[in-house]
Amino acid sequence: MARSLASIIYKGIVGFPAASSTASGSLYQGIRRFSTTVPSDPDTHEDFQPTSKIESSDLSLKDIVEQDVKENPVMIYMKGVPALPRCGFSSLAVRVLNEYNVSVGARNILEDPELKDAVKAFSHWPTFPQIFINGEFVGGSDIILNMHQTGELKEKLKEISEKKE
Repeated sequence: MARSLASIIYKGIVGFPAASSTASGSLYQGIRRFSTTVPSDPDTHEDFQPTSKIESSDLSLKDIVEQDVKENPVMIYMKGVPALPRCGFSSLAVRVLNEYNVSVGARNILEDPELKDAVKAFSHWPTFPQIFINGEFVGGSDIILNMHQTGELKEKLKEISEKKE
């Protein structure tokens, strides 16, 4: 269904007399060129260059991840933020953690692909969300949900929630 819809849209664009497409994925309409690629032109003004959302500092991304995990008893690297998750797995993890009334440190991995890679290297785990409790990598939303259902998460978070009260 999606492929046939995309095919119809593509045919409509190509059939439009003032539009043409190139192999690079650019679309020309009239004299305007539209592209989704990041410009590699060194003359591009710095205001339009991609930037990292991580605060500029002397710390490497590995150091930032280590610091996050050390300073936050519960740390989640997720797609989106706890108030507005951008994927179902991240949403599930946040909802489970919210059941325990603990403060959760979080970083949005969608804002910085390099941070995403640094977290993967730190935990040796390929998927997100990634949850750390008391400096220990616990896992993702499926593991947190399982721990919640068995009562293991309650025990793991008991000390943290008592400190908060």
